[in-house]
Amino acid sequence: MSTVVASKPARTTRISFFRLGIVIVSVLAVLAFGFWLIRPSVIQATPPGPTNFAGYVDVTAVPPYPFETPEGPEQQDVILAFVVADRAEGCTPSWGTYYTMDQASSDLELDRRISQLRLTGGQVRISFGGAFNDELSTTCKDVNALTDAYRSVVDRYEVRSIDLDIEGGALSDTAGLQRRATAIKNVQSGLKAEGRDLDVWMTLPVATSGLTDAGLAAVNGMLSAGVTLAGVNGMAMDFGGSRAAGQNMADAVIQASNNLQGQVRTAFAAHGQKMNATESWAKVGITPMIGQNDVPTEQFTIADATAVNEFARDKGAGLVSMWSLNRDQTCQHPLPVVITIVQTNCSGINQEGVSFADVLGKQANDTTFAEAPATGRPSPTPTPTATSPVIVDDPKKSPFPIWDPLGTYPAGSKVVWKQKVYQSKYWTSGFAPDTPVANAYDTPWTLLGPVLPGDKPAPLPTLPPNTYAQWNAEQSYVAGTRVQLGNVPYEAKWYTQGQKPGVAVAGGSPWVLVYPTN
Repeated sequence: MSTVVASKPARTTRISFFRLGIVIVSVLAVLAFGFWLIRPSVIQATPPGPTNFAGYVDVTAVPPYPFETPEGPEQQDVILAFVVADRAEGCTPSWGTYYTMDQASSDLELDRRISQLRLTGGQVRISFGGAFNDELSTTCKDVNALTDAYRSVVDRYEVRSIDLDIEGGALSDTAGLQRRATAIKNVQSGLKAEGRDLDVWMTLPVATSGLTDAGLAAVNGMLSAGVTLAGVNGMAMDFGGSRAAGQNMADAVIQASNNLQGQVRTAFAAHGQKMNATESWAKVGITPMIGQNDVPTEQFTIADATAVNEFARDKGAGLVSMWSLNRDQTCQHPLPVVITIVQTNCSGINQEGVSFADVLGKQANDTTFAEAPATGRPSPTPTPTATSPVIVDDPKKSPFPIWDPLGTYPAGSKVVWKQKVYQSKYWTSGFAPDTPVANAYDTPWTLLGPVLPGDKPAPLPTLPPNTYAQWNAEQSYVAGTRVQLGNVPYEAKWYTQGQKPGVAVAGGSPWVLVYPTN
């Protein structure tokens, strides 16, 4: 009899979802880590944008800086500083409290010089504020009047970009900050309605840690008011105790700029404008003080400028500037070459013939601030040819006397020649203002700019009564004889009788104005 053995049931394996989850998470973590490692080679980072360079010009500094005739592309775009409140009229803009807008036009030829710069392909940005004097928003308590004040400057100089340099007491004036933000928003909105845009930069002091709390509050105030900010420019200078012992100025500037970029990115994001790193760097400006800083132990050198330029272009900083183009030269006698007291017209260090502007602006692209010629160089004055049109100067429309080859012109004399205004650098006679020269110092004339629409003849030079005899139509005069017509002095260029001084005649007047010497 056979025995039947019952078979055991087959053994089954149950899936543990908990363990499976751990495996899946582990695999995903490994894959994610691997992707993170190779990501830079798989996904290309956003390339840095263009870095624009524009140096500050102290408009009221003496001697004046000739921004209207830039030496090269790095000097072609400028930030003109500073428009502040008039001392007597808190809502009236002035240049450094010294000149109203009209006075700057007549005394500094500012309107004409801006026009001349634009003829070379350059552009200007107007800066309001600065370390000294009162920024308009601190003295003008009526927002509508403040709006009109800002707008009047924008319209007069036909600018599409302004700079708000907020420092010192203006940075702690909460009410002023609010008025400024509201007024600038009003200006932007008004221009927008007319189909015009206005770029607004804020320039603020920075430590190596970035913006101060007050500076950050000022940025947030502007953004909260709805102002469209082109960027925030850090005054990377005068670091004092925030600069580590032994840290060179380039490293301090770079540290400050890195921290500023983080603050800018965070502030814009908090107001609904999220940006990646590249986009946020385009909103950052870097402005060192060249040469000797206000802190005696801080000197920003050419080597520092080289490092900052490379850093800015690598990151795609939206703006690189400097304080200031007026100071971009080695001090000359009687000053020592190296001096720790800050000067307005030299850097205080030995630049050895190298320009800070050339170094800081090296390979900087400019696509938003100016519309420069393709060469990036100022347009040369065309050489007259046989087919060139004859340019006739009309004394009735010329703001200054027409240049005369037989006239004598002391230093500072202004003349018109071929629809352009020139000023003599020293005494000269017989040297045409448009004479081609190899170097600027080979001519006694400085080009100020074109004759502008609406120009009217300037008052003629005068001398006290009876300095010379009054002109007499019945008397004959030989070359070199001087007379007065009223109080205006003239000198005979050749023999003449009956020809009244100051009257244009065919072939040229026998009389030339006499410019009083100082």
